Amino acid sequence: MDPTVAARLFGPRERARLNELTHIDPDQVLTDFSDPAARAVLAETEVLITGWQCPLLDSEALRAAPNLRAVVHAAGSVKGHLTLEVWDRGITVTTAAAGNALPVAEFTLAAILFANKRVLPIARSYRADRREQDWHARFPEMGNLNKRVGIVGASRIGRRVVELLRPFDLEIVVSDPYLTEEEARALGAEAVTLDELCTTSDVVSLHAPDLPETRHLIDRRRLAGFRTGATLINTARGALVDERALVDEILAERLYAVLDVTDPWTLPAESPLYDHPHVLLTPHIAGSLGTELNRLATAALDELARYTQGEPFQEQVLADHLFVIA
Repeated sequence: MDPTVAARLFGPRERARLNELTHIDPDQVLTDFSDPAARAVLAETEVLITGWQCPLLDSEALRAAPNLRAVVHAAGSVKGHLTLEVWDRGITVTTAAAGNALPVAEFTLAAILFANKRVLPIARSYRADRREQDWHARFPEMGNLNKRVGIVGASRIGRRVVELLRPFDLEIVVSDPYLTEEEARALGAEAVTLDELCTTSDVVSLHAPDLPETRHLIDRRRLAGFRTGATLINTARGALVDERALVDEILAERLYAVLDVTDPWTLPAESPLYDHPHVLLTPHIAGSLGTELNRLATAALDELARYTQGEPFQEQVLADHLFVIA
C-alpha cells in the first residue's frame, strides 16, 4: 500500500499487535512489486497485508511470491489490485469492507435525514439573506415523518443503511435483482423494482457496484421519473449516474443531490454542481478517514489472528465475488 496509508492505518497500538502476530518489519511498505528489493521480500512472504494504492498482484508478482498463502486487505474492495490468478493459486483473500461500510452508512443516514429536513437549501438561504423567513411556507414538505426512502442495492452498505434507518418513522424500499421479498422483509424493507423505487421515493440512495451493466443505472429516463423535490444520494460510484442528465434536472431546480462520488472522480472547476444550492458535493469522504482508519487496521489484524490460529477468515472474498462487488 502507499506508505502514507500504512502510517495512518497502523498507529502504535496496531503496530504493536502486528509485531505480536507476525514476523514483520513494520517500517517496510511495498509500493512496486517489480522492484528487486520488493521481490526479495515477496520470496519469503506468507501473508500480504494490502491497502489503498496497492500495486496489481498479477502473475508476474505471484511468481515472485511462491510461499504466499493469504492476502489480508485493510480496506474495502479488492477489485483494483487482485487478479483472478490469486484465487487460481489457492491464495485466500479477506477484506475489511465491513469496517469500511459503517462510516459510509453513517454518512448516508445523516444525508437522508438532512435532505428530508431541507437543511442544505435552508442553511444556504439563511446564510445569504441573514434574516428570519417562513421556512414552512417555503418548504412545506420538509421533515422525515412518513417519507419514503429508496435504497438501490442490498449491498453490505445498503443493508447497513436500512438497519440504521429502523428507529425513524420512514418507509424503506429496496431494489436489488438478487434480493428476494422475504429477505427484504427480514431487513425491515419492501422489495420493489428500480423504476417503482425511482418514481415513488422522496430520497434515492445508491449502494450498487460499478459494473458494465450498472453504468448509468440512474439514467435520464429514470431521473425524469423522480418526484419533484426528491433527493439523489450517491456514495457508491459516479458511473452509476448519467451526470449530464442529473445536471439538467438540478439546473431546472427539480431535484436535489448529495454527491460524494462523481464521474469523473474530480469534476471540472466549471461544473455547476459545485455552487448550486440544490447540491451538496463532497470529495469522497463518506468512507473511512481519520480515526475511522484504525477500524480497518483492527479488522485486518483480527483476520490475521484467525489465520495464525488456523481458523477460517470471517470476511473471506471468493473469486465469484469480483463480478458483483464494487
